[in-house]
Amino acid sequence: MDFLDLEKLSELATTYMPQVIGAILTLIIGFWVVARISSALDRIMESRGIDQTVRPFLSSLVSVGLKVMLLLAVAGMFGIETTSFVAIFGALAFAVGMALQGSLGHFASGVLLLTFRPYKVGDLVTIGGGETGEVVGIQIFNTVLKTLDNKRIIVPNGVVTSNVITNISGQGIIGVELTFGIGYNDSIDKAREVILRVGKECEWILDDPAQGVVVGELADSSVNLNTRPFCKSEHYWDTLFYMQEHVKKAFDAEGISIPFPQMDVHLDK
Repeated sequence: MDFLDLEKLSELATTYMPQVIGAILTLIIGFWVVARISSALDRIMESRGIDQTVRPFLSSLVSVGLKVMLLLAVAGMFGIETTSFVAIFGALAFAVGMALQGSLGHFASGVLLLTFRPYKVGDLVTIGGGETGEVVGIQIFNTVLKTLDNKRIIVPNGVVTSNVITNISGQGIIGVELTFGIGYNDSIDKAREVILRVGKECEWILDDPAQGVVVGELADSSVNLNTRPFCKSEHYWDTLFYMQEHVKKAFDAEGISIPFPQMDVHLDK
């Protein structure tokens, strides 16, 4: 290697060494800052009560995005034109978005559900335009329900957020809507007494709010009595089935009739 080659190497080292050192320091410090930001974001999401299934995903998404920006910044330090890279990334993102727009919509809805938590695992809900069941999983693209008859229903999150969400058990206690019909010849006061007595005997019904019985409707074939006993959310079905069975038995024992629609047919001879 002659003197001219050494001089060229020295010149190149003098010219590019500060940029190389600056780029290496930028990468080291940048990756450290990205790690701290991702960790801080995860702690913030945990303190806000965001579901643990979405926290790692959001943290990794932010981390990848910041690292891509860091690499573009380092490339710019060497004089590399980054506009073309940004254009390529933009075109790819647009193409992928157009191909997966339905899935991306469900993904965005899943993030909203996991962030704002209109329901959580274990809640009894009616979602997706009428599907009712216990929430057993909130996934990025779908919400999974288990019905009373143990069916598994998978509802796309986009369908959930575009419809009314009814969280039946989300308040901790729930009122069980019940209607009992009695005959027009039966005593309303006696029937009310029987319904309240059965409610007192039910172990799941709460004393506060107190159960009441009112005349809800004077129907064609019956006087309909409405009652709404309150219980803990997890005892909703137990309370519903108990009241329906034991009120019927108590009515039978007390001679209170439960009428049903009838038709009188008259034949002319």
